[in-house]
Amino acid sequence: MKIVLLEPIGISKKKLEEIRNEFQENNNEFLWYSNIPEDDIEIISRCKDADIIILSNLPLSSKIIDSCKKLKMISVAFAGVDHIVMDTCRKNDIVVCNAAAYSNHAVAELTIGLIISLYRKIIWADKQTRQLLNREGFLGSELFGKTFGIIGTGNIGINVAKLANAFGCKVIAYSKTIKDIDNVEFHDLNYVLENSDIVSLHLPLNEKTKYLISKNELYRMKSNAILINTARGAIVDTKALSDVLKNRDIAGAAIDVYENEPPLKNDNDLFNAPNTILSPHIAYATQEAIKNRGNIVIENIKKWIDGDAQNVIV
Repeated sequence: MKIVLLEPIGISKKKLEEIRNEFQENNNEFLWYSNIPEDDIEIISRCKDADIIILSNLPLSSKIIDSCKKLKMISVAFAGVDHIVMDTCRKNDIVVCNAAAYSNHAVAELTIGLIISLYRKIIWADKQTRQLLNREGFLGSELFGKTFGIIGTGNIGINVAKLANAFGCKVIAYSKTIKDIDNVEFHDLNYVLENSDIVSLHLPLNEKTKYLISKNELYRMKSNAILINTARGAIVDTKALSDVLKNRDIAGAAIDVYENEPPLKNDNDLFNAPNTILSPHIAYATQEAIKNRGNIVIENIKKWIDGDAQNVIV
C-alpha cells in the first residue's frame, strides 16, 4: 500500500519517520509533505498513485477523487467531512474514516471560554486597562443560573453539557436523537431557541443542517441571549446573524467557524456587528488535541489494513 499524507497535520518529523518505518516493516510505503498544496493540480499530483491518503481540511472535489484511480481509503484528520464529496467516494468504493472525538475537550472548553469572554467583556476590559482607563461602570453577567441551550448532542455537545452543569446552568437540548444524559432536558428546536440564555451549536454540516439557524430561528431567541458557533460556519446564516446583532434582537455572538476558512474577506458581515467575538477556527487547536488527532488517523489506517476499520463515515 502507498500511503500519502497530503498536508501537515501537526505530527513532528521524528514521529513521521517512526510511522514511516513502522509501515515499511509491513511492506507499506509512507510519504508525507511538509507544505499545503497550492491547487487541485498539485493535490492530484501528490495522491494520484496512492492507495490511502491522509488530509485535514483540504477540499476534495469529485475531479480529484476520480483522478486517484488506486485510492481505496481516506483518513481525515478532522471530525467533519463536509469538505469531501462523499457521493463520489461511495461511487468509487472508497472508505472514509474521520478523527472522531479527537478535540471533544478542546472545543467544549473554548465554548465556555467564549461565553465567559462575552459575558465579562474580557477583550474590552484588556483594552481599557492598557489605555489607562477604568471599567466605566461596566457590569457583566454570570453563567450560574442561566438556561444553556445545546443544539446537537454528539460527543462535543455532551462535553459542553457537563461543563455547563458544573457552572450551575440549567441545560436544555435539541438533537435528532434523544439521549439519556444526566441533567439535560430534550425539547424541540423552537423551544430551545425561545427559552435559552445561551444557544451553543454542536452539529455536523449536511443538507439538513445548512442554514438551520437563519432569520426566523434567530428572531425566536431572547433579546438578552447569545449565540455560540464552534461547529460549522454554514449552519448559521451570517447575514441574518449580523442583522439581528445590529438591531439588538439578540445580545451577542461568538463565532469560531465560517463558510470559508480564515483569512476572511474584509467585507464579512460580522465585522461590523456589535458585541461579537470572532476567532480564526481555533476550537480544535490545542497541543493535546493535535497529538490525539495524529494518533487516531494513523490508527484508522492500521485498523483498515487489518480488516477491522474504525471511525468509518462511508
